[in-house]
Amino acid sequence: MNLKDLQKETKKLANPKKAKSYQWFFKTGKGEYGEGDEFYGITVPESRKVAKKYKDLSFSELQILIKSRIHEERLIALLILAYQYQKGDDKLKQKIFDFYLKNTKYINNWDLVDLSAHKIVGDYLFLQGRNLKEKIAEVPTLLTRLAKSKNLWERRIAMISTFAFIGNGSSKETIKIAEILVNDSHDLIHKAVGWALREVGKRVSMKDEIKFLDKHASTMPRTALRYAIERFEPNLRKMYLTKKK
Repeated sequence: MNLKDLQKETKKLANPKKAKSYQWFFKTGKGEYGEGDEFYGITVPESRKVAKKYKDLSFSELQILIKSRIHEERLIALLILAYQYQKGDDKLKQKIFDFYLKNTKYINNWDLVDLSAHKIVGDYLFLQGRNLKEKIAEVPTLLTRLAKSKNLWERRIAMISTFAFIGNGSSKETIKIAEILVNDSHDLIHKAVGWALREVGKRVSMKDEIKFLDKHASTMPRTALRYAIERFEPNLRKMYLTKKK
């Protein structure tokens, strides 16, 4: 099975009604964040099945696929990369990590980021930090650079990548990137920051989340704040909402 077989299969799965709905949902209109993106109308579970079936595509084929004008084909390329990364040795993991960062211009919508960044970029950096031990401070440098990018999707990649650290019991990387992005201008970053902070409180340290909110609740975007306090008990949630100016 090769790339042409995969592309034939995605065309067969096309659902024009869903495609139209996706174009609205992923904001593809003029001036919107997904402007010009094209969809077949394939669901994520269907995309996962295709990715699993074609999981052994070569890097040259994946390079073509990730540049596809069709959103779901780019998603399938990322799902394949995540699968290959998970199964790969250290050399392959680094190759996939490098490939991912060279192709961020094609990872250009929130679902593409959210289904891949922590599994590749985040996991690789976590493993590097664990291996570096005393040099662990070097690891977040890349995430800091991405967080300061002019590219919306690279900023979201930075935030979502920290979920790999959260999953391994560390909150400091998430807090560091959230500090950079807390007053970002874009709603999609507000949501990512709030989501990540919520997960810090839920899975690592409520104390760390509270410390961040005590510092930023009065000035951070309301969307980010609401996401962050979503699981708080009502009185605590109300207290933070009243801090908001």
